[in-house]
Order: sequence, then C-alpha cells, then structure tokens
Amino acid sequence: MKIRLRFRDISFDIVNYVLLALLGFITLYPFINLLAVSLNDPLDTVRGQVYFFPNKFTLDNFKIVFDDSALYMAGLRSILRTVVGTFLSVICTMMLAYTLTRKDFILRKSINLIMIVSMYVTGGIIPSYLLIKGLGLTNSFWVYILPGLIGVFNVIIMRTAMEGLPEGLIESARIEGANDFQVLFRIILPISLPVLATVTLFNSVGHWNSWFDNYLYNTRDNLNLLQYELMKILLQSTSQMVNNASSTGYVDSDAVKNVTPEAIRATMTVIVTFPILLVYPFLQKYFIKGALIGAVKE
Repeated sequence: MKIRLRFRDISFDIVNYVLLALLGFITLYPFINLLAVSLNDPLDTVRGQVYFFPNKFTLDNFKIVFDDSALYMAGLRSILRTVVGTFLSVICTMMLAYTLTRKDFILRKSINLIMIVSMYVTGGIIPSYLLIKGLGLTNSFWVYILPGLIGVFNVIIMRTAMEGLPEGLIESARIEGANDFQVLFRIILPISLPVLATVTLFNSVGHWNSWFDNYLYNTRDNLNLLQYELMKILLQSTSQMVNNASSTGYVDSDAVKNVTPEAIRATMTVIVTFPILLVYPFLQKYFIKGALIGAVKE
C-alpha cells in the first residue's frame, strides 16, 4: 500500500513538473523569439528562420531605432509621465477607496454604483475628445495624467483590501484623536503595502505602454511619448518597404538589410518591455499577495 501511494506521489510530481515546464515554455517563448529577431539580420528574419537564437547576430535594428534623436526626449517624458502619473493615481485611488469603506459616508452606495456602471458604459472617443478639449487639456502634459487619474478596477481592489482590515484598528486610532488623513496614512498605508504595490504596478505599466492619448490629444512634437515615437518609426519602416516593393516590383534585399517592419517591431517590443522587467522583481513579492487580498474579502 505504501509503495502504491509512493508511486502515485512520484507520478503526480512528474506530471506536475512536465505541465509547469510546458506552461513556462509557452509563456517565455514569444519573448525569447522577439529577442532573437531583434538581434538577427533583417534579411534572415524575412526568411522565417529565427526561433530561439539569432542566426546572424547584429545590432543594426537597435541602431536604426536609436538613431532617431527625438526618441531620447520622448523616453524622458514617458518616464516622467509614469512616475508622476503613478504616484498621483495611487494616492487618489487610495483616498477614494478609503472613503468608500466608511459606512457613515452618505454617498457611498451612489458612488459605487456610478463607478460600476462606468466600467461597462462609456461615451466613446468623440465625446471624450470634446470633453478633454473643453477642459483645455489638449496639447498639454496633464492630458496624460488627469483623465485616467483614478481607475475603477484599482479602486475596487484597494477598497476590498481595506474592508478586510480589522475595524477595531481604525476605532482605536480614532479614540486616540486621529483624523481620517492620519488613519489613512499612518495606520492603513503601512499595512497595505502588498495591495499598494499591486495597484502601483498596474498604473505604471498602463502609463508606460500608453500612446493612444498622445495620438488623440497632442499635436506638439515636444510632448510626444516614447511609445508614440516608436510607432512612427514602425510606420516609416513599413511605408519604406511598401514603397520600395511598389516601385521596383519586388522587395530590394539591400533595403531589407537596413530595416524591416518585423525586425523593428521586435526591437521596439524589447525596448519598451525592458524597463518593466527591471521594476517587476522588486514588486513581485508584494504583487501576488496584494492581488489576492484585493480580490477576496475576508
């Protein structure tokens, strides 16, 4: 009987490890392939012969992308947007979430209902553009920050986590004479680091990857973001290749050696993903716990 149970345990471990290894491979392979394509000769990439490692190693793809002088200032603006936007968003989200946990707040149910409805019903692009224009936010840096300052999903995560905290903890602080700001920043904030890290990661990734608001609301080159500039490089490479093919009737191999949309796309993905990969390990130990706390009410 013991031998049979031991055999079942070993079999389960083997199957478990194989499935996890397969899942890990499926998850990592797309990024490994993109990295290989970004470091591979563009002509060889067009042939479809790149899988795990570059066949013909080159840094030309990165040189082409970084030759655009506007990319550096756009990168600094994207970093500024990510830092400022994430900080203000987390603070405002935390304050709203705390307010919605207070049972003595009269408009608590009404605001919760409005927030839930706004997750599924939106005005569309044209009304949003007219609203942003009416507020005077077009062609300004704050159009990247203020419209998305508070996300309903993040509020729900943080509110659920705060509702799971012991009520006696807050009552004790109030007996000692603490006001709402002191309760929030001195009591709740230190014990809510996991969910704060989760919301911070969500916000930072959203700000870093955003480009559509740049396309819609800003026409000034000195306000362009990194993602938007990279998109312009991709469109230019695609247009260059199409024009070459239409004028000559075939794709010139010399032009392909210089730039291809596939190689540029892979290079851009590696560039924009790298900063997030640097930040994620520092938040990983809080992320899983914070997502669980914010999703399940104790």
